[in-house]
Amino acid sequence: MSGLTALTVLTGATLGVGLWLTFVRLPVMRRTTFTERVAPQLRSVDHRSRLLRQEPTSVTPFGPLEQILRPLLHDAVGSLSKLNLGNAALNRRLAQAGSSKTAVDFRAEQVLWAGGAFVLAMGAVVATAFAGRLNAVFGVLMVVAATAAGFMARDYMLGGAIMRRKQRILSEFPSIADMMALAVGAGETAAGALDRTAKTSTGELAKEFGTVLADTRAGMPLTAALQSMADRVDLAPITRFTAGLVVAIERGTPLADVLRAQAQDVRDVAKRELMEAAGKKEIAMMVPLVFGVLPLTVVFAVYPGIAAVTLGL
Repeated sequence: MSGLTALTVLTGATLGVGLWLTFVRLPVMRRTTFTERVAPQLRSVDHRSRLLRQEPTSVTPFGPLEQILRPLLHDAVGSLSKLNLGNAALNRRLAQAGSSKTAVDFRAEQVLWAGGAFVLAMGAVVATAFAGRLNAVFGVLMVVAATAAGFMARDYMLGGAIMRRKQRILSEFPSIADMMALAVGAGETAAGALDRTAKTSTGELAKEFGTVLADTRAGMPLTAALQSMADRVDLAPITRFTAGLVVAIERGTPLADVLRAQAQDVRDVAKRELMEAAGKKEIAMMVPLVFGVLPLTVVFAVYPGIAAVTLGL
């Protein structure tokens, strides 16, 4: 494929995509949703001031361009959500990462990442076509693979954020549990100990305590708010911690000893993980020792004797 042919194909594809976007965005081609049909009848019921309504957050640095393409982006996200029915699981993962984004926002970011990877791959394909070294099948596969990789990379980053946040929570938990044990031992209630710990400490677990207190102030029972925190964090030590708090609140059992025991358990788990990591590193250190240092030692030890025998000394 020559450079002129590749430029012609790219120009035709761009023109076709533009005409298709213009056609599908015509009012006669856009299907009215149920929400849009009933919104005029429900507008009088909404007593909130429009000045207090929050504007939709931008997920790209291109403000005006995003507002122009927002309907198309939401339609693409809606179609994607139909193919992937894991929005409930996605909302749970976003909560585990400590993000305030919704599933629609995250899907929009995935579409944008896929679009950016598609543009980069298309640029590489066009540059290769101009150089006269383009294989059409390889070019198509590269564009498809880059688009899929861009889409999955955002999900991979979310998984990494979840793991890092869980590690921070586990590292913060022993100290915060000890602080709560001191507060309870000084005569504070469970809610008071949570409030004092959230105010005097920082970190991800302190933020979760702040969320629990906000839920209780909004009318949710403390036990339900603690259970909601356990579901969001999804860590075994935090689940045991909330279960101990719930039992202490409902049955009046001593709480300080339970908190100290749980903090010690988490410290023991951290020590075990550290020992396991040290054992793995020790095994990994054997590889350069056996395949690098030991053969050189054998060579230095044996070569003088072999040289002496060869020379007949």
